[in-house]
Amino acid sequence: MDAPDTVGPVLCLADIGFDAPAALLAAYGLTLHRVPDGAPIPGSYWGAPEAGIIGVDVHARGDTPVHSLLHEAGHLIVLPPECRAAVHTDATDSVEEEDATCYLQIVLADALPGVGRDRLMADMDTWGYTFRLGSTRAWFEQDAEDARAWLLARDLLPL
Repeated sequence: MDAPDTVGPVLCLADIGFDAPAALLAAYGLTLHRVPDGAPIPGSYWGAPEAGIIGVDVHARGDTPVHSLLHEAGHLIVLPPECRAAVHTDATDSVEEEDATCYLQIVLADALPGVGRDRLMADMDTWGYTFRLGSTRAWFEQDAEDARAWLLARDLLPL
């Protein structure tokens, strides 16, 4: 894989297609809904082009960044399935869940052809995610042991 372009635009769903992300989300009991270009994204916390969540449904457009799709899906994945139906737009319940979601989105990126964790972490930095150590990679490699442990305790990390 080529080194990510950390100055240029972030990777969007139009760049990788909807099929692989839809299959990945389906493995977790989630459904990806493609929103027409230019239409509002249902359940988007930050507004378009950010992905939205309502129940087990993740909504995204072609211009939705891959990191946003994985982050919002991650919020639903870290929730017990019986709690997902109550989610609309905002699923964060705690700092621990937010950290676990960030960690999980990085790991899940490896399951998407043409994405991978290196590109996703670069895109997260480009988009403006902030971490104590100054970058997504530094956080993931040096400061995310609590998030990893949280996910492992709930059997939420892919092998």
